[in-house]
Amino acid sequence: MFLRTFTWTIALVIGFAVVFSASPRSDDNKVVLADGMQANVDARLDTYKADVVNDVASMETFTQQMVDSIFSFGELGFQEFETAKYCAEILRRNGFTVEEGVSGIPTQWIATWGSGKPVISLGFDIDGVPHGNQRPGVAYHAPLIENAPGHGEGHSAGAAVQITAALAVKKLMERENLPGTIRIWPGIAEEMVATKEFLVRDGYFEDVDAVILAHVGTNLETAWGSASGNGLVSIEYTFSGQSAHSAGAPWRGRSALDAVELMNIGVNFRREHLRITQRTHYVIKNGGDQPNVVPPNASVWYYFRETDYPHIKALWETGDAIADGAALMTNTKVASRILGSAWPQHTNRPIAETTYANIQQIGLPEWTEDDQALAKALQKELGQEAVGVPTELAALGEYVPEEEKRGGGSNDFGHITYNVPAIRLNFPGNIPNLPGHNWANAVTMATPIAHKGATAGAKVAAMTLIDMLVKPEILKEAWTYFNEVQMKDVTYEHFITDDDKPAIWANQELMDRYREEMSNYYFDPNKFDTYLEQLGIEYPTVRPEQ
Repeated sequence: MFLRTFTWTIALVIGFAVVFSASPRSDDNKVVLADGMQANVDARLDTYKADVVNDVASMETFTQQMVDSIFSFGELGFQEFETAKYCAEILRRNGFTVEEGVSGIPTQWIATWGSGKPVISLGFDIDGVPHGNQRPGVAYHAPLIENAPGHGEGHSAGAAVQITAALAVKKLMERENLPGTIRIWPGIAEEMVATKEFLVRDGYFEDVDAVILAHVGTNLETAWGSASGNGLVSIEYTFSGQSAHSAGAPWRGRSALDAVELMNIGVNFRREHLRITQRTHYVIKNGGDQPNVVPPNASVWYYFRETDYPHIKALWETGDAIADGAALMTNTKVASRILGSAWPQHTNRPIAETTYANIQQIGLPEWTEDDQALAKALQKELGQEAVGVPTELAALGEYVPEEEKRGGGSNDFGHITYNVPAIRLNFPGNIPNLPGHNWANAVTMATPIAHKGATAGAKVAAMTLIDMLVKPEILKEAWTYFNEVQMKDVTYEHFITDDDKPAIWANQELMDRYREEMSNYYFDPNKFDTYLEQLGIEYPTVRPEQ
């Protein structure tokens, strides 16, 4: 058993410095250590990893309570006040310094503990989606509050993964006097892809050595390289015309709604001549007040998605041109503002490979018959094959060539991946073959499936943190990949300007409509062991015929 004394630690650090400064590098950029030194490093690493995994396991109840609490808040983007307060208080109680109101966003905070290098940044998304309200553990549509928001994406569990992992690693760093800094932050309004670019623009990742984003999935997995999904730009177009009596003097009006409708028609006709990889969709945010008044103002909100920055920018320019044409046809004026954006994600190979090795050690949770029964019943409810939740690990995801991309979703985490070596750690918590952004995706997110998945994810995140703290070559290789592969032919550019501000007004009216009633259902861990117990839900609840 190796020594854990301060003297031993100092000696080893000095040894590292000597070896790393003198060691030749192999063709794949890996540091070559003397056999004896490598054995010492590996032994220490294995022991540290075992320690943090055991600590994470000991915090299963804490992790579960976090999952259940954030699920019960069910808050939409920019309105995550209960969630932000809850997470920040936990971290403060555990010795973290918390900066609030970051980048002018009331619910955005960054928590920091430790000192010196490396600086490892841990992120997670926390917002829900409209109409996502759902009773957990019930395999059919059964909202607590009809039409209310909720976690129909699964963002309720990521905070539990990263905070649990950070606390376990912090405990070990304090015991072993390990240098390094842990920085934790939430992805505010991710469903609007609306904040991470502001954090990048304002310099919050300039001193960061690596980033891990935890996100709910259906397996325990990660990937490296350019992903199959898209980046995007989110734009609101507002048309201004002239009101008039729709029956008495319609010729005196200039309908802003007509302009919105003509823009939408133009975009839809243009689709045939756009690349197969694009995704363009919209909602009308303001269509007027009442039929007998010609609408003087109307607005439409667009997402323009493509596989890289130049194509996103070109699609945006096409949207602007069609908006100008609609304004010309209706004798109205048009203005636009950016509400969010995302670069396509490109994740780091050395960190992903390190993380996947830890995934293989942890493996998937042991799913019970009840877990599988809930999953299969929900899949059947939605007309899908009843395959349940996965029992085998997914393979390490790899680079998707440009010619194989077919478009898909986005996450503003992409901005971060083009500014610092970063990976996305998906942890199990949801069920395969669900529609996404739907009540069905909330069914498992306060059940044993999400509880066990979050603990598994926290174990992997903690182990990967230890890897980066103890083996400096991992970060060196990560930056080599970042500079020589990822950014070789790419120049990062912002969509936003220095004058653009986050859309912090978004979703306020909707949350104000439901928050008071939703607060009656907040999880109380002082009275109940689980949220299922508090709601009186038998797990699993399925239709009798199933």
